[in-house]
Amino acid sequence: MSARVLVVDDVLPNVKLLAAKLTREYFDVITASSGPEALEKIKAQAPDIVLLDVMMPGMDGFEVCERIRSDPAIMHIPVVMVTALSDIADRVRGLEAGADDFLTKPVNDVALFARVRSLVRLKMMMDEWRLRESTSGQLGMLVSTDSMHNQSAEGANVLVVEDSSIDLDKITETLGRDRGRVVAADTCATGLEQALAGDFDFIVISLTLMREDGLRLCSQLRSQEKTRQVPVLLVADETDIDRVAKGLELGANDYLIKPIDRNELMARARTQIRRKRYQDRLRANYEQSLSLALTDSLTGLFNRRYLSAHLPRLLDRGGDNHKPVAALLFDIDHFKVVNDTYGHGVGDEVLKEVALRASRNLRNFDLVARLGGEEFVVVMPDTDLAAGVLVAERLRRRIGETPFNVTTEGGEITVTISVGVAVAAGAQGPDGRMETGDSLLRRADMALYEAKRAGRNRVVTDSSLDAAPLSHADAPDLSLPG
Repeated sequence: MSARVLVVDDVLPNVKLLAAKLTREYFDVITASSGPEALEKIKAQAPDIVLLDVMMPGMDGFEVCERIRSDPAIMHIPVVMVTALSDIADRVRGLEAGADDFLTKPVNDVALFARVRSLVRLKMMMDEWRLRESTSGQLGMLVSTDSMHNQSAEGANVLVVEDSSIDLDKITETLGRDRGRVVAADTCATGLEQALAGDFDFIVISLTLMREDGLRLCSQLRSQEKTRQVPVLLVADETDIDRVAKGLELGANDYLIKPIDRNELMARARTQIRRKRYQDRLRANYEQSLSLALTDSLTGLFNRRYLSAHLPRLLDRGGDNHKPVAALLFDIDHFKVVNDTYGHGVGDEVLKEVALRASRNLRNFDLVARLGGEEFVVVMPDTDLAAGVLVAERLRRRIGETPFNVTTEGGEITVTISVGVAVAAGAQGPDGRMETGDSLLRRADMALYEAKRAGRNRVVTDSSLDAAPLSHADAPDLSLPG
């Protein structure tokens, strides 16, 4: 996953070293040498994450972080403080100022890259929820939610998986200070059972369990719908930094290195609990207000009205961030034959299953909508033409290669789709003009028409209309296991 990273440090060699490391990992790096310059570049260039030095003349990193968190336009950008300061009090001060993490120089590269990728993934998801809320507000259907930092962290339900009685007592006593309810488990099996049975705001998993692997539990929690969004904090020894990095890749939200400092534990816990409650409010507010007005009643996907309001915002954001936006327009081949042969009831079953397969094979921040009839559209932020074609081919295979179970004689039928793909590169069309939602969909529709004209059950891009279309026989094998 690529991202735009702002590196802020008044020492030029430090900037060059960190920028070189990040560039080798294919991050887009911008730099600043002071607090005021950092704030200017954050507003002008919209980085996905900020790596911020603390000890700078004039405006130090703590003040920069506080200013970021006090500005509604930029307050949701993740901030990682990277500094030579190693005192726990400084680390806690940084977390309380609003930093998402506080890394001490010399920084372990594995931990740094894992942390950056983890926070960027989280930002992309949260950006999508905020954008959807903004779209809903524009339609007059939703009252804006307060910022994350205005959420309360008190009264949280916390699960702690730890088999050391000393560490368990310290964690339980500390997290109980905010009038929370702390549930303890000394095995992964008990922890998973408790997590699935309860309703937790925060989960702490020890990576120093005597006979079990806490990472396995983390993976299991992320694979379950009920616990997928619950923030997880890993507790580890200094020697476990590689496993911590792996945990962040698996979906853990934060980590704490032993010996446990109560103030740092409390600061990290409050940040994660506030973030979950903010996300929960965004999701609940959004779903409650839009479920009827902006979704298709048959498939549960977004409808044309929502797409018309939301697509321009996605393109505007892509333009601001200089990132491509892909549109996949597809429809069901010979759908009229399905209705005429089996009846409209079976046709509705097919539409619902197509919608389900499409949704299951996309990222959670991609937009899937039903335009009407048998026509659907997928809008994918930060996706270039090559990636869009890969997804379109995978989707075509997922729908066409597995028969549909329907209530008709024989019990199943085979359905295929044709897909047209078009991409706005940085929200610009192929002629260099600013792309609009209508023009992007028009180009995808032209590609879809060519796919149907060439025989259906294939993917065609708008950039290949003058060339032979990609047929299912010539397409690369992009099927996924399972």
